[in-house]
Amino acid sequence: MAEQAVTGYKKWLEGVGEQGVFFTSFFRNIFRGGFEWSEFVRQCYEIGYRSMMLVGITSFIMGLVLILQLRPSMLELGAESMLPKTLAVSFIREIGPVIIAIICAGKVASGIGAELGSMKVTEQIDAMEVSGANPLQYLVVTRILATSLMIPLLTIIGDAIGLFGGFLALNFTDDISFSLYFHKCIASLEFIDLFPALVKTVFFGFAIGFVGCYKGYNSNKGTESVGIAANSAVVTASLWIFVIDALAVQITSLLFYR
Repeated sequence: MAEQAVTGYKKWLEGVGEQGVFFTSFFRNIFRGGFEWSEFVRQCYEIGYRSMMLVGITSFIMGLVLILQLRPSMLELGAESMLPKTLAVSFIREIGPVIIAIICAGKVASGIGAELGSMKVTEQIDAMEVSGANPLQYLVVTRILATSLMIPLLTIIGDAIGLFGGFLALNFTDDISFSLYFHKCIASLEFIDLFPALVKTVFFGFAIGFVGCYKGYNSNKGTESVGIAANSAVVTASLWIFVIDALAVQITSLLFYR
């Protein structure tokens, strides 16, 4: 039993070390010449545009459901007029960024892990190294930078769609104009609601891209390793999203609510 614990601990330390080396290699390759702009733009399209429909539908349903769930409680308190403010603050601060990041972890991180894992299995990455190309710069740097850029943009779009879903849900039972609803939403938001939420989505995107690339790039050579890499990428990226979110909340509280 003790030997198994020691072996597991050694494997964990080896994994941490490998991730540290991969992390430093990523940053070292950002500043090398010959950045692959065409591949970066293609990844932005694949990660951002192709995820927009899923993000939009999910955000719309979340905004609609939140209003329908909050309305009975707010009616009991006589605070029905606070529904737009409550939705805007909760959705933009926490619900929108985390839900959208989890969705992208399931779609993007698994896709990157499976793609790079299959390239590893079919020895395409080895062929790139033999031919003198830089697979880290072409495959890893472009994908991590693309996720770091597109996840915040998807979050902004998802927040707007979620607030619109809340507006439609509120109009099922109450008569409120579009301009009044969004005026209440915008007026309720402050800098401490917008800026920390946007900054942490950059870290969400980085975690999604980094985990997907690491799991795929370092997968074992075997057909089953592709599925393992994709599944492990989703689980690990989701865990990192919750860890980053918890840290972001603590840092925001220390900086802005002291």
